Amino acid sequence: MVKTEKIKIATKGNCDIVNISEEVANAVADSGIKNGIVCVFNVGSTAGVTTIEYEPGLVNYDIEAAFERIAPENIRYEHEETWHDDNGHSHVRASLLGPSLTVPFTSGQMTLGTWQQLVLIDFDTRARTRTVVCQIMGD
Repeated sequence: MVKTEKIKIATKGNCDIVNISEEVANAVADSGIKNGIVCVFNVGSTAGVTTIEYEPGLVNYDIEAAFERIAPENIRYEHEETWHDDNGHSHVRASLLGPSLTVPFTSGQMTLGTWQQLVLIDFDTRARTRTVVCQIMGD
């Protein structure tokens, strides 16, 4: 069986990290599927999904600082030359993180670790409403 749920997430942009664990858990529970996998997919090319320990040090500093070292905001990006915008770094960061994540679940519960949460990271330069697709497969 396959079920699909879309979740709308309001973000602030600029490396905003949003804990989406509860929304995804609700989608899994509402699906009626007891055992399987959920693919969590961000629609768009300037945000991505991953797991972290959702704690202030990571959320408010470490993740953004790491991405700033890897793909700095204030360097020249060809993307910006092509489209005359300001989010070349956003595309690079999102491509490094990736748009999707697959999580197994049993008895209707995701098999996440105690300190592991699902997060959406919006790298774009402005606030947005993101769509996250949860494709839930199993029996």
